[in-house]
Amino acid sequence: MSSTATTVGPGTEAAAAKPPRRRRAVRTVTGAVGPLGIGVATLWLSIVVLLPLAALTTHAFADGIAGFVTAVTTPGALATLRITVIVSIVVALINAVMGTLIAWVLVRDDFPGKRVVNALIDLPFALPTIVASIVLLALYGPQSPLGVHLNATRPGLVVALAFVTLPFVVRSVQPVLLETDREVEEAAASLGAGNFTIFRKVVLPALGPAILSGVGLAFSRAIGEYGSIVLIGGNIPGHTQVASQYIQQQIEIDRPVNAAAVSVVLLLIAFAVLLALRVIAHRGRAREEVDA
Repeated sequence: MSSTATTVGPGTEAAAAKPPRRRRAVRTVTGAVGPLGIGVATLWLSIVVLLPLAALTTHAFADGIAGFVTAVTTPGALATLRITVIVSIVVALINAVMGTLIAWVLVRDDFPGKRVVNALIDLPFALPTIVASIVLLALYGPQSPLGVHLNATRPGLVVALAFVTLPFVVRSVQPVLLETDREVEEAAASLGAGNFTIFRKVVLPALGPAILSGVGLAFSRAIGEYGSIVLIGGNIPGHTQVASQYIQQQIEIDRPVNAAAVSVVLLLIAFAVLLALRVIAHRGRAREEVDA
């Protein structure tokens, strides 16, 4: 019967005596800010958004539900809400067409001054809207050098609101156009499809969610706009008076509850539009994931 001897050398003894090496803990970067960050964000959101909205809603129902309904169903309130919604829809539809066209030109075409034009798109965001109203009144008012008189007319409201809402569709469509795979368009063209067919069958489905998002944002901005229409609009009740002007009028004649009630209606309309856009966008992403 034989036994096997294990030879232990100096190196083996040193390795056995050496303590095992500790593994360094690997930290996983999640990007989460933790409870403190969530608390700060919630506090700031409450101060800036939630508390003012709660105060406005409470003031709107100061006379109860019956008082709220009465305030928003008076002939003046109904007329101004109807004008505001109709004009805002018209502006949103114009932006859907012209905003998409401008975005297409900025992405797909090269021309002198392109960077300047691209920078001008954001001008309505930086320019005080009352300045826009002054400029529009000078161009299209009673002393119009162009011979176009839009003062105190609904087309004047459309022009003013189109100015302040222009960037929404353009900036929503531009990133999507930049990421669009042009090889699909080239393949469709090689199969004999015309430009209109390519746009309708290939490009438009990809741009649809972005256009819809920009249109919704433009509409939501238009229904609450005041500065750009304060001069050129004319503030004629039942004709060119929009909701923001009606709210100011109610405050001036010491009817703050009526003003708050109409403000809440505008908030509800804007919230409904933005919520619908969020639902549509979520369904679109879910459909893309299923198709992929």
